[in-house]
Amino acid sequence: MLEKLTPAAMPAPFAKYSHAVVVPAGTRMLFCSGQLGLAPDGAIPESAEAQADLCFAAIGHMLAAAGMDVADIVRINAFVTDRAHMAGYMASRDRHVTSPPPASTLMIVTGFTRPEFKVEVEVVAAKAG
Repeated sequence: MLEKLTPAAMPAPFAKYSHAVVVPAGTRMLFCSGQLGLAPDGAIPESAEAQADLCFAAIGHMLAAAGMDVADIVRINAFVTDRAHMAGYMASRDRHVTSPPPASTLMIVTGFTRPEFKVEVEVVAAKAG
């Protein structure tokens, strides 16, 4: 069982995330590569939110292939290319993560492999057994 922590001695998180997650010994771990907002047909949506939805859909497929689901996500690392894309990413993330939420970091970067990409998301997941 994952233990998601937000210690009372710390300020509350700024958004939907936990300050820390404890993963017990012997837990299976899944490390997902960063996912970009690319549809199966190769289309790249214009909005950061739609791109993030595609990122989380791909992550969902990887979790399912490992016998896991979003409740097993321990950490999210997300990257957006502009502050203007933070709200769209966060709206998507909040629809796709469980409560209590995993640990999370959101960074603003200068770009990805193609200029159309606005969001990239990677996760670490853990499940007993």
